[in-house]
Amino acid sequence: MDTDNKAIFTVGMAAKMLDIHPRTLRNYEDKGLIVPTRKGEWRYYTMRDIQWIECLREMIHVHGVSINAIKKLLKYTPCWNIIDCSFEKRKCCSAFLPTSPARHAKS
Repeated sequence: MDTDNKAIFTVGMAAKMLDIHPRTLRNYEDKGLIVPTRKGEWRYYTMRDIQWIECLREMIHVHGVSINAIKKLLKYTPCWNIIDCSFEKRKCCSAFLPTSPARHAKS
């Protein structure tokens, strides 16, 4: 099994890894930008989820794209077109893969 796809990080662990408040993750989930694995009331994140959230945060905080704009843009184009990622960066990015959260975030 691909370890990047194994949902092992709780919301608290993921928030700590990303140096953000757990509520931020819940907000991204509420907005449909991330879809963590749910087991009962617990949320679990994969390493690919963590990488996608880092990309989201770059779009929001570095490039100044709003959450609502990201949601709308992702309906029409992959995330690497929004912030014009280089091919080298895309090769390492989970959003570039066909099963990425960036391609499957809910509308």
